[in-house]
Amino acid sequence: MTVLSSVLSINGSRLNASIDRLARVGKLPNGDICRLAFTSEDLQARYLVQQWMVEAGMTVRTDAAGNLIGRYEGTVEDAPALATGSHIDTVPSGGCYDGVLGVLAGIEVVRTLREHKIRLKHPIEVIVFTDEESSMIGSQAMAGTVVMNAPERYQPKVGQPIESCLEAIGGDWDNLPSAQRSREDMVAFVELHVEQGAVLEHTHTEIGVVQGVVGMLRQMVTIKGQANHAGTTPMEMRQDALVAAAKVILAVQEIALSMPTLPVATVGYLTATPNAVNIVPGQVELSVDMRDLSQDCLDAMMSRLMRQLDAIATETNTEIDMAPILCVQPTLAAPLIQKTIESVCQALDLSCRYMPSRAGHDSLEIGRITDMGMIFVPSQEGLSHSGAEYTSPEQCTQGANVLLQTLVNLDEAYAC
Repeated sequence: MTVLSSVLSINGSRLNASIDRLARVGKLPNGDICRLAFTSEDLQARYLVQQWMVEAGMTVRTDAAGNLIGRYEGTVEDAPALATGSHIDTVPSGGCYDGVLGVLAGIEVVRTLREHKIRLKHPIEVIVFTDEESSMIGSQAMAGTVVMNAPERYQPKVGQPIESCLEAIGGDWDNLPSAQRSREDMVAFVELHVEQGAVLEHTHTEIGVVQGVVGMLRQMVTIKGQANHAGTTPMEMRQDALVAAAKVILAVQEIALSMPTLPVATVGYLTATPNAVNIVPGQVELSVDMRDLSQDCLDAMMSRLMRQLDAIATETNTEIDMAPILCVQPTLAAPLIQKTIESVCQALDLSCRYMPSRAGHDSLEIGRITDMGMIFVPSQEGLSHSGAEYTSPEQCTQGANVLLQTLVNLDEAYAC
């Protein structure tokens, strides 16, 4: 275990000043931040971050997916990179820290090493991934999972074709496969991120050691009954699609609660037709979102749900169909990186706990091609995707120092 904390620590004031400066790009009158990928605000933020990378001593390039990659060379020629980073695009009403902390902490790590005239054996790369909040095309291109014959799948929120959006930031849809990386040139990837949940705050824990990014199964369930008069249709003669939907919702909850791996499952979207106070609902559409670190658990949950839907359809005299919306396999964090983060926390006297990431991140895709790890810091009240998102300057600094020391130790752990 190499601990340089007594002589090597990031400049917390500078890191938090960078966070505050970037937050001014795309800031709305109500305090929220709107920096959708490929907009002028996103381009302005990318330019600012690129300037900071150059000033920190990195060479900077843009790959075919528009990923912005800053590189701080190591001492061993042709050694694979130790990579870090995240994204700087936001949802329509986002906050200051989601994604941004990981990018700016990566730059701060390089600034610190350069100021102390230190170069690791491996080069360090700081990556700004393209459009994490919508299509995740940046990390998917790097992982080689983009479906090239279906560009419509990657339609950005700005409404323009992905081909022209990539061109605007220096990318190239037709040349997208050239962005793919492998373990041979990226030995590991470590992402610092705000938790976007309340577990760390509620347990008074300073650092989360992420075990992996959960897989996701999403389905759209359609329930067809018979619309009828709410006053003249006896209860025993009804084909009430909304009653069936209520049973489905409770079944989804029961299935998640019964699984030993503690997955989550949500019905977050529901529409009833014709949606009138004096008509028995004839049709309902609802979504089912299931998430867990175990693919076996997700498969078992889906099998149980299908059996429950058959039973509910028979019981309520309705027809129930289910169509897939999304299927994303989980990605586990590398044990070596998890253990290194834990050891760094112990050396820095920071409390930590192991936990899954139940939100999607670029690490989900990058972990398919190389060793991946994530570091979480607390989010006040668990708020995220909101202007109210807040992680204290001290917590940001702690997370960045854990990232710094983790990369230093991984430099020794991985062969060049």
